[in-house]
Amino acid sequence: MLSEKIQDFLDRANFMTLSTSVAGNASAANVYYANDGTDIYFFTFNPSRKAVQISVNPKVQCVIRPDGEDGIKELQIDGYAHKITDKDEANKAREAILNVTEAFSDFMHDEFLIQNDVVGYYKIKPTVIKYVDFFAEEKFEWMELPENRPSFLSEVKSNITNTLKYWAAVVRAPFLTATIAPILLGSAIAYKQFGSFDWGIFWLVMFGGIFAQIGTNNINDYFDHRSRNDEMNKLASPFNGGSRSIQSGLITPTNMLLLSIGFFSATFFIGLEMNNQFFNGDWNSPLMYLGYLGLFLGIMYTGFLKLAYNGLGDLAVFIGFGPLMVYGAAFMQNQAVAPTQTIDPVATLLYSVPVGIFIALVLFINCFQDYNADKAANKNSWVVKLAGPSDKANYRKPFAVWRNLMIISFLLICAASFYAGNYFTLIALLPLAIFNFANKKGMSWLTEWEKEDANLQQLPYELLIVNVSTIGIHFLTGILLTIGVLLSIWI
Repeated sequence: MLSEKIQDFLDRANFMTLSTSVAGNASAANVYYANDGTDIYFFTFNPSRKAVQISVNPKVQCVIRPDGEDGIKELQIDGYAHKITDKDEANKAREAILNVTEAFSDFMHDEFLIQNDVVGYYKIKPTVIKYVDFFAEEKFEWMELPENRPSFLSEVKSNITNTLKYWAAVVRAPFLTATIAPILLGSAIAYKQFGSFDWGIFWLVMFGGIFAQIGTNNINDYFDHRSRNDEMNKLASPFNGGSRSIQSGLITPTNMLLLSIGFFSATFFIGLEMNNQFFNGDWNSPLMYLGYLGLFLGIMYTGFLKLAYNGLGDLAVFIGFGPLMVYGAAFMQNQAVAPTQTIDPVATLLYSVPVGIFIALVLFINCFQDYNADKAANKNSWVVKLAGPSDKANYRKPFAVWRNLMIISFLLICAASFYAGNYFTLIALLPLAIFNFANKKGMSWLTEWEKEDANLQQLPYELLIVNVSTIGIHFLTGILLTIGVLLSIWI
């Protein structure tokens, strides 16, 4: 019977070629497997290309051919793969795979990898198994397993969820707080000064800024791929090393570049709309020059002038996501609600500078894990410059820069509050508690890093708590400054 021949095949083999695909990016990998009936277990690392593609598109195909088979005789399997989240089933999968091969045993039992969700166990539930035997009279036989097909509603739900997950990864949605915080702050500053607010302009500015950041993220991924920087980065994480969308097979380099052009174009057309509305389409208006500067910084960050490769990336990020966005948002509210008046440039600048420094420090601290890849790709970030050319980076100087600029930024919040006579904005000092925590963690991390027997592959990941804290400090400070400005109006 066909089912018996298929089961015999599955039981005698332990190796398969697994194919995954997302958005036209096909991938194939040879993996060991263990089977439970017709269900198939395999092990892989969760950041691997096949695992990332499965998380977005669970439809897979695999080919199994036992060793020693003469001629063309194999199983071709279509099915759905998913990461096993149930602890008991994951343990079952691990033991089954270890009975097949112990090649990955050290990784499977590595507590650091387990705690950081690096190792994963996956299950394929076949929907169609094609039995191929060119020596048989009936060369192709099919076995359907309709019970393994998801229902219509569950597949629709999965498609929607996976599409959102896909775009969130490609546009780096969690990091759009870099734009949201300064635009909220600039808009609040204008509202306080003029006592009126234009929601239509607010949303145009917000979406224009978000589209510009996405365009910057995408073109950054494209040029870091071209320089091989992201390919050489063996210490990538959700916070450094780019989105990894190209490396994970979620999008082709060409499509990533086209996506960047599309988002930059959307920002440009939003700017043109506002320019036509308030400046009669004058290409030499203040708004257009703000837009020119923003697009220049975004495109040149890793493209053409390669600001990030020449030590100017931090300055570009500071300007673009600090004074430029805060002032730009305030300026457009100014034009919309009080065109005969002028926004206070000093207060706006004082509030914008710490926000700009904090977001620049997010990029700066992320470069700690990027050190080896940046150095290999001749990306001379300030961390590379300060940490020295040796094989083992000396992070004392760059960490001192991070700490000192943090302190300066909080002092600038005090200066802005006293200048504006708004003591409500001093609530933005609350993230000092996060800074104190991150500083202590960072100092302890430096001590471990400088030991002769330091694990140089594992320790960079232990610094991620400082990366996360820096992101939190930036966003919370921007939000708290905004709340402080609004409280001074309402109370």
